[in-house]
Amino acid sequence: MAQIVAVWNDNFEVYGVRTMWKELNRRGTCVARCTVARLMKCLGLTGAVRGDHKRRTTIAEAVTDRPADLVRRDFTAPAPNRLWVADLTYIPTASGFVYAALVIDAFSRMIVGWRLADQLRTDLALDALEMAIWHRFGDGRRLEGLVHHSDRGGQYLSIRYTERLAGAGAVCSAGSRGDSYDNALAESTIGLYKNVFEKGYSAG
Repeated sequence: MAQIVAVWNDNFEVYGVRTMWKELNRRGTCVARCTVARLMKCLGLTGAVRGDHKRRTTIAEAVTDRPADLVRRDFTAPAPNRLWVADLTYIPTASGFVYAALVIDAFSRMIVGWRLADQLRTDLALDALEMAIWHRFGDGRRLEGLVHHSDRGGQYLSIRYTERLAGAGAVCSAGSRGDSYDNALAESTIGLYKNVFEKGYSAG
């Protein structure tokens, strides 16, 4: 039980049963998924994802020339602006779902760029990237030495997005298809972001 609590705390208290089960086994603790579910229930631990609705945010781009995974699940950075991770999520509101694009600096775990919209077009992710660039570099400065890591969603592998990064001097990196651990830092940050957002929304 202590190890389950430790893993849950280490990941911003957002892991649900499935993710917790995978993480425990990855760390060498062989345990059945049903056992994890039972223990988490006894401890009162739940994941941050709430509600009955599901929204798909990662739509894999059908291209042959995809960026390599330069991060390989190592989300440490020696200094700011060396590694940014990006991802998309959805948030339920009283008037329907809105989508959020986030860019996170791996060094400080700070959200340096974000944008909300009611659609998943490339502009959503691109606007968040532009905010991050302006916030950290201002106009006209280049992103030399920066690795930008994301999943294989079409928004991040689009020509406009990759050309913006390349033109600014950044290097693109992408995890494997359908594996949340390849973008775990972004997933954890998004879980925390949604948890705080939903608590504030329900309190208001």
